[in-house]
Amino acid sequence: MQRILSLGLTMALTLFLADTTSVAQDLTADTSRLEPSSKVMEQWLQSQTQKRFSNWNADFENRKTPEQIAAYQKRQREFFVEQLGGFPQRTPLNPKMTGTIQREGYRVEKVLFESQPGLVVSSALFLPDSSEYKAPYPGVLVVCGHSAQAKAYSAYQTACALAAKNGLAAFIIDPICQGERYQHLTADGKVELTSTTAGHSLLGVGCMLLGQNVGRFEIWDGMRAIDYLQSREDIDGTKIGCMGNSGGGTQTSYLMALDDRIVAASPACYITSFSKLLNTIGPQDAEQNIHAQLAFGMDHADYLMMRAPTPILICCSTRDFFDIEGTWDSFRRAKRLYERLGYPERISLVETDNQHGWHQPLREAAVQWMVRWLAGRDITVTEDDIKLIDEQDLWASPQGQVLMMPGAKSGFDLNVETNQRLKAQREQICATPESLIAHVRQVAGIPTFDKLTPTSMKRLGMEQEEDYSVARWMLQTPDGIPLPVNLYRPTGDAPPKAGITIFVHPAGKKGHSETMTPLDWVKQGHIVLAVDVRGTGETQPENAVWYDPRFGKDGKHLVTAYLLGKSYVGMRAADILTAGNAAIEMVDAANVPLRLVGSGEMALPALHAAAVEPKRFEHVHLDGCLESWTALVRGKYSKDQLVNVVHGGLTAYDIPDLVDHLGDKVEWTNPKGILP
Repeated sequence: MQRILSLGLTMALTLFLADTTSVAQDLTADTSRLEPSSKVMEQWLQSQTQKRFSNWNADFENRKTPEQIAAYQKRQREFFVEQLGGFPQRTPLNPKMTGTIQREGYRVEKVLFESQPGLVVSSALFLPDSSEYKAPYPGVLVVCGHSAQAKAYSAYQTACALAAKNGLAAFIIDPICQGERYQHLTADGKVELTSTTAGHSLLGVGCMLLGQNVGRFEIWDGMRAIDYLQSREDIDGTKIGCMGNSGGGTQTSYLMALDDRIVAASPACYITSFSKLLNTIGPQDAEQNIHAQLAFGMDHADYLMMRAPTPILICCSTRDFFDIEGTWDSFRRAKRLYERLGYPERISLVETDNQHGWHQPLREAAVQWMVRWLAGRDITVTEDDIKLIDEQDLWASPQGQVLMMPGAKSGFDLNVETNQRLKAQREQICATPESLIAHVRQVAGIPTFDKLTPTSMKRLGMEQEEDYSVARWMLQTPDGIPLPVNLYRPTGDAPPKAGITIFVHPAGKKGHSETMTPLDWVKQGHIVLAVDVRGTGETQPENAVWYDPRFGKDGKHLVTAYLLGKSYVGMRAADILTAGNAAIEMVDAANVPLRLVGSGEMALPALHAAAVEPKRFEHVHLDGCLESWTALVRGKYSKDQLVNVVHGGLTAYDIPDLVDHLGDKVEWTNPKGILP
């Protein structure tokens, strides 16, 4: 774990340096004409992603020889594993069969195993039960989409039965937050949060802070499920396939890319392209967004190509919400790469004219593909009438929820344990101011003060009130974001010794709360620069909610930035420092002390800005700041906290470490905790 975390910091530094050194030349032309509006962040993020898509296309076209392809596959897989947070050690599975169900032509074994100590996975193994097929059977891992029933969902258990009736052992596992593995339960075992996608993403918030991804749970569960299959004498461990639909298509894509034991795969109703995804339904839930993958150059097509020429069948639906044009584009790219390796027949696509779902033609095609590549038989698979098993009859755990079993742990529990293990690493990093500042810059992505001079400053007008004047300015950040600001001066021009206060608020330069407004500081004799940092005030988006409102009004933009390897905390901290540079120039007083006031979700960026430039700020007032990321990891019901997340932040520091670093410069009012 220590090695992986160190690698994560290295990757963060690499992406950070690459981004800050190229930002002016790459993006000024694209964003120099941006004007303040609710569309600013959408337009800016589009310019960022479009550049990455263009780079991806160029890299693909230059990838010709088997040697170049092998080097590309190695880079992609190493990056993928690193961004997931690495994998745990293999520990005893402690498998337990808890019951069997007999059906015509197959039988079902209900199985529990531990993918990590205390993390219990509920599953069902569908085995052939016909004289036509003899053990050891080829094995197929079946991974579930976002159905509340998980393995018991009709399409999923039907696919398993179809596989077993055609001579394959199909092992289906409940994903975390679904089926028997819900993570939000009452004391008596009732499910409190039924949204499976919200469950993944709430767990994912803590994972991000730890430098991991919630998909790591799913991938590792799948890898350990393959371990279980290979431990059985009635399964041929050299002939393992993987298939799944929707969220199961996501898991299949990840597993086939990363696990060499999978020799055939079929992702259904997931593969598209990020260029289509971001311009249609937007980024999906937490496991489907790998940190910095667009900045690095990892798109949906890469999941298909990472282990070429492994046989892959893409199953898709014409009217899916995962854009079909993106599906075909990714398929064509992968097909070309397979052809370069001499195996174009090993990747194919089947499309049904339907909406999202693992429909019968897709299930039949997937099983037929598995029979061909795992059992060496070319047959036509036809789905007959398969009698479904009731959900409760498929329970592998006594009460239908594994967390009700003695000693069982949740994903939240494991995140808390990981965070505790990271404490010593954080203490070492925070031991000196120089070390802490360097790591904060790396992890949050904050350039130095001298690199944050506005590329333009335009005075728009001035108004005179009885006790003060206010000048309206428009700044532009080095990466092209317009920052509207108001410069307030007490009447009579306050002497420079009164200082300049930078004021940032979730509502922008006109924001106020019960404890602070820009004018409160003006009345105390301060020059005040009130700033609309990106995504606030004049640039606040009107409708950028992610799929679930609990993740904030601008969640879609937050996740798109995450895919680019950027955090809003880091970008907004840079905006604050840019404003600080501008303020010094506006009042023509290089030695005037700077003060900083941050409220609500602006408090954490303000704290970061001051932490990396402690000599620039003599006082920092935080109102309503999140008390700690550790509290966020512990909490199961966070709301509007995605904006406060820095990927891998807890591998290096926590919020109190920044406060301690600044010492008595910090005034902290109304610290905010997290619901348990």
